[in-house]
Amino acid sequence: MSDREILRNHIEQTVQLSDEQFDYFFSFLKPVSFKRKQSVINIGDRVVCEYFVLNGCLKTFFVNDEQKMHILQFATKTWWASDYDALHNNKKATVNLDCVIDTNALCLFSEDREKVCKEIHEIETFLRWRSNKGYIGLQKRILSLLNNDARSRYEQLMQQYPDLYNLVPKHLIAAYLGVSRETLSRLYQVK
Repeated sequence: MSDREILRNHIEQTVQLSDEQFDYFFSFLKPVSFKRKQSVINIGDRVVCEYFVLNGCLKTFFVNDEQKMHILQFATKTWWASDYDALHNNKKATVNLDCVIDTNALCLFSEDREKVCKEIHEIETFLRWRSNKGYIGLQKRILSLLNNDARSRYEQLMQQYPDLYNLVPKHLIAAYLGVSRETLSRLYQVK
């Protein structure tokens, strides 16, 4: 499936676009490729775009004062990723975004996003829907961290995103779940 088809299928799960509308929106997206472990956004950077993942995997994370990594999000095929606080509020990045495995994505610059949203109501609707869905996912994740034990969080993650297990190193899954790699191995005999 081509990049255009992947994006169009993703959008049309929410809104329908004419060929002209889609072509116009697609003209604003720039293809980018990242290599494994490549930094995309670093804390302190000025953030000017968001990324639609075509294949591969990005991770959003920060490292605390004790040098412990906390993963906020994995972005795999058809997911979007950025530091949204920095992007929408013209702030410097407060999280890092890097590449877990080689990744191809489409980059949408903030000013282009605003332009196309003003011109195509369906795109604005799609992007609002996507933001709402992301907020709901974040809320569910926070509730899971507050209420569920490590085993339940792991099982929920694997049920929601079964391909993640084969894409992401286990130490990163442990960091996402808020447990040590050793705990993850002990609980699930993950090799």
